[in-house]
Amino acid sequence: MRTRRSVVRGRAPLRMAWAVTWSLAVASTLDAQGAARGRAAYVPGRTWEQRRPSTAGVDSARLADAIAFAIANEAKGGRDLEANHYRTLGREPFDAPVGPIAPRGAPSGVIVRGGYVIAQWGAPDRVDMTFSVTKSFLSTVVGVAVERGLIASVHDTVWRSQAPVQRLRTAAESEPGERLGATPFLRLWETPHNRTITWDALLRQTSDWEGTLWGKPEWADRPAADASTWTTRPRSPSGTTYEYNDVRVNVLALAATNIWRRPLPEVLRDEVMDPIGASRTWRWTGYDNAWITLDGRPVQVVSGGGHWGGGMYINAWDMARFGLLTLRRGVWGERRLLSEQWVTQALTPTVPEPTYGYMNWFLNTDRKWMPAAPASAFGHVGNGMNLVFVSPEHDLVAVVRWIENGAANEFLGRLLAAVGR
Repeated sequence: MRTRRSVVRGRAPLRMAWAVTWSLAVASTLDAQGAARGRAAYVPGRTWEQRRPSTAGVDSARLADAIAFAIANEAKGGRDLEANHYRTLGREPFDAPVGPIAPRGAPSGVIVRGGYVIAQWGAPDRVDMTFSVTKSFLSTVVGVAVERGLIASVHDTVWRSQAPVQRLRTAAESEPGERLGATPFLRLWETPHNRTITWDALLRQTSDWEGTLWGKPEWADRPAADASTWTTRPRSPSGTTYEYNDVRVNVLALAATNIWRRPLPEVLRDEVMDPIGASRTWRWTGYDNAWITLDGRPVQVVSGGGHWGGGMYINAWDMARFGLLTLRRGVWGERRLLSEQWVTQALTPTVPEPTYGYMNWFLNTDRKWMPAAPASAFGHVGNGMNLVFVSPEHDLVAVVRWIENGAANEFLGRLLAAVGR
């Protein structure tokens, strides 16, 4: 039987997913033949080949059902993300957004198998906030720093590698005598506890770092019910207690900026996004007040999510490319962009939280994260819900945007029932 092929471009007209899917059978054969001849598995270039799933044992009707389920179970928070912030996280102390927040689009997504697109829906070209999926990009630039030797070991304490960090000033002090004795530098590592924190603990969100950064105290992020403990509780030893905390994520972003001596979006662009053929439309933003002077130039330190605005603005195609890179364990075509050791560490469960690896790699240890998926599956997850789901057993990447959090597991169950093995 003659197999038809087409090409999907990032700006291609949108169609219902089951109307635009194509064959994977030839792709699997070509990948196997290529591997036998020493060639790398297929990865998309600037264009992305699209194949029909039916001849590859993927049930088109079930696939359509899974996509329809994702569309029908749109996140209930509404599309005005600023209003949603004030309904949820905006109830915290020091809650005011300090980074950009934009309205989002309708549910959308992309499904990739064997490196080829087999489905798309909604507006995958639309650039939207991706919230804490940003953390996976942050940990990635740290991983490249380790590979380059800029960080000798993730088990080193962070403070030893950190030069003084000066806040950006746009004008000289009008009355400098009033600041006599005040440091012009940020003090992030001065406490005895903070000097015990390793890169690994920051990456696993087990540091219990104490302090304030960009006007946000660490205790103000998802604060404890008992306000009397906010500034008085004893610190847990670094590496022993897991706490999802965006202030500490932003501490890692600042530490990584100091190591690279470059804005992290430049690092990500040069080391990862351009090599995997990402579009030119993604933007990684920080807070309005997160500016420092670095080697004589103003640099914005990016945030690791959208908790107070900012973070990564990106389309579903570029998220899928990143998911494919992690599915292939850091290899893109014939290039290795992330070391095998780094990917292994990112997929190693954190002792206090076995369903979490490095930020923001959620693991399906004991199938607790997503019971409908195999234990080997993992995902890059952000509020919204934004999900880059990766299943090595199925050679599958699924980007699902703006699905209700509680519906994600059922969506994956329906999707994997369609895909089979």
